[in-house]
Amino acid sequence: MTLHGPTPAFHAGSDGTDAALASRAQGGSFRDRITLYYTLTKPGVLYGNVLTAAAGFLLAARGQVDLWLFAALIIGTTLVIASACVLNNVLDRDIDTKMERTRKRATVSGGVGVRNAVIFTIALFVVGNAMLIAWTNWLVVAVGLAGFVVYVVFYGMLSKRLSIHGTLVGSVSGAAPILAGYVGVTGSIDASAILVFAMLFFWQMPEFYSIAVYRRDEYAEAGIPVISVVNGIKNTKTQIFWYTLAFVVSTLLLPVFGHVGIIYTVVMGVLGLYWLWIGFLGFRAKDDDAWAHRMFRFSLIMILALCLMLSIGPIIP
Repeated sequence: MTLHGPTPAFHAGSDGTDAALASRAQGGSFRDRITLYYTLTKPGVLYGNVLTAAAGFLLAARGQVDLWLFAALIIGTTLVIASACVLNNVLDRDIDTKMERTRKRATVSGGVGVRNAVIFTIALFVVGNAMLIAWTNWLVVAVGLAGFVVYVVFYGMLSKRLSIHGTLVGSVSGAAPILAGYVGVTGSIDASAILVFAMLFFWQMPEFYSIAVYRRDEYAEAGIPVISVVNGIKNTKTQIFWYTLAFVVSTLLLPVFGHVGIIYTVVMGVLGLYWLWIGFLGFRAKDDDAWAHRMFRFSLIMILALCLMLSIGPIIP
């Protein structure tokens, strides 16, 4: 259950924050050791994913929150996502050595050995799934396992390295946490569950493709076939615009099913139109990197706003 690419870091590649933190924990003290293991979980990725899981849960709960269920789902989900992130660090060592922002990660520098990292992965996975099995429902467990496999195997081991469509594959796992949060309450998949899954799927595409624009040289050097490297910047901008439009439309379909009201609709409508405008400006931008940074930064505002409005939307007008 994890978002796949480099960001808020809502992506598997991360923005390098975990590597920077690991590089400062080289003293050998107990605190430094704990810090190194902590960085393997890619904290930015981890917390971003957990935020969306909480939003999905609160949307489905409609103000009637079972605190025990909420705690079990969030903690269990956190541990499963952390497990996937640690394993991704192990599998990506060859790529991480080639990219400036990742070559100081603990699994690359040797701060944490591969064997210990794998043991850490297994422990997180077992404890996290045990909590989900014991205190949530089978659908949450199934969504979590599917997200884990898609992220680690189909994205991390295969499509990211072999195909321009890796981002599409990764976005499936990236949308798993919000779906898990939602079905944790309902125990079933309905139209709103599909919509929130679609929102997160579509959001990741312009978010990561923006990064692919301003970090295209790094991806090219590492041999990762992202869209900006394979198809060029112009095509990437077009894809960014259409996926942004798909995201905005999906957010505005949710009120049709009665979960949220006018305040959600106005807030998401205004922010969505502004993000679309930024995307449109890319077609005439003279500085592609500056525009892509702006597009990316606003994607973070969008996801935070979406999570907030999904959480409170059912209890406000």
